[in-house]
Amino acid sequence: MTVAELAGYVATHLRTKGIDVVLSGGSCVMIYSNGKYVSMDLDLVNTRFARASMIGTAMSELGFREQNRYFRHPETEWMVEFPPGPLGVGEEPVGQIDEMKLATGILRILSPTDCVKDRLTWYYHSQDLQCLEQAILVAGAQQVNVNEIERWSRAEGKLANFRDIADRLRQGGLT
Repeated sequence: MTVAELAGYVATHLRTKGIDVVLSGGSCVMIYSNGKYVSMDLDLVNTRFARASMIGTAMSELGFREQNRYFRHPETEWMVEFPPGPLGVGEEPVGQIDEMKLATGILRILSPTDCVKDRLTWYYHSQDLQCLEQAILVAGAQQVNVNEIERWSRAEGKLANFRDIADRLRQGGLT
C-alpha cells in the first residue's frame, strides 16, 4: 500500500468505530509532493477527542501494536501517531479538509493550502528550515492559495517572514 492507501485504510476503520481523524504533518507533504519528501509516520489528528483506549482497541483490530506514542504493524515501515486535536494551523482552525477516495477507504486530509500553513507554522515559530522546504515542495506540486497563506501569516504576526519566502511559494502556487 502507498502511504495514502494505508492512511485511508486506517482512517476508514477508525470511522466505523466512531473515531474521526484527519491526516496532517509530514505524510501530507509526502502525498502532496508526490514522494519528493518522505515521512515515516502518519499523523492522524484525533479531531473528536476519542479516548486513547478506543484508538488502541481499534488499531489492534488492524494488527497494530502500540510502542510509546506510535502504533506499528509488522507488515509496514510506516508508524501511526494520533496527535490530539483541535485541528489547527498556528492560532487558527484548519480552513479546509479534503477527502481522497482510495481503494482502501476514504482519507480526510488537510488541503494543500493548509498543509503549507501547517509546515510554515514550524518554520515561523521554531525556525525549522526543513519544514520551510516541505512547504515549498507542496506549493510547487499542488495549487495553493498564496493570498490566503499571506493573510494567515499576517494573523500569525509573521508577515515579514512570509515576504521573505513569498516568491518561492508563488512559483508553484496560485495567487
